[in-house]
Amino acid sequence: MNRQAQAAVLFLLGASLLHAATTDLYLRYVKQGLRPLVLVSGAVLIAAALATAWYERKRARTRKQAQARHPDAEHPDAKNAHAEHVDAEHAHPEPRISWLLVLPLLALILVAPPALGSYSATRTGTALQEPLAYPDLPAADPLPLDVVDYAGRAVYDRGRTLHDRRIQLTGFLALDRDGTPYLVRMALNCCAADAQPVKVALTGQVPPVLQPDTWLRVTGTYTPRRTKDPVNGGPIPFIEVTEAKPVAEPTDPYDESWNG
Repeated sequence: MNRQAQAAVLFLLGASLLHAATTDLYLRYVKQGLRPLVLVSGAVLIAAALATAWYERKRARTRKQAQARHPDAEHPDAKNAHAEHVDAEHAHPEPRISWLLVLPLLALILVAPPALGSYSATRTGTALQEPLAYPDLPAADPLPLDVVDYAGRAVYDRGRTLHDRRIQLTGFLALDRDGTPYLVRMALNCCAADAQPVKVALTGQVPPVLQPDTWLRVTGTYTPRRTKDPVNGGPIPFIEVTEAKPVAEPTDPYDESWNG
């Protein structure tokens, strides 16, 4: 893989990052607040690719001009450049397998990976942590809350701010080993690689047929009932469901309100 090919790979990578950042694809990888960094990274890679291609083209033009002026005696600069190029190729041969680096770029452009779902949630313990504070809640009815917010208030504030309120939560379904249904959101600090589940167990008027990874919007009320996560023993609160209906997966499937 010569310099021109390396520049082409850099350009493709930069273009892929710009494509991801100018659409919602980047939300599959990083949190929403990192969008400017993804855009800057893509722009820098494209600039580096163009600079590399320009430098290589200029060096080739210089070599041709020197050969045209001195057809029988190669110009010293061109000769040195050619010798360095040959030596580099012999000293550091680039295997053709390096072109496989292009495949992840094509996958990034053509195939959007699914968000982490029930498989990861049932094999990872809840990441619920005690909130730093409990801000006042608006007087909406029903009150839409993040799964992380509801779980933190239900466990560590013992539902003090949730009593006598109709709560609305949105998340995907996961079934425990014993069949207990959870409403889950994967919470992240930075990117999908550090995403961890926060779970709320469902009781009450739960749909009789549950399909893992189905996104639901449930309306219900606080209940002091709780259980322990079978993976790490962490606390999992319940919500008393009064209504549940399937919804489309949100554009941003991850919960960014968590500060773990």
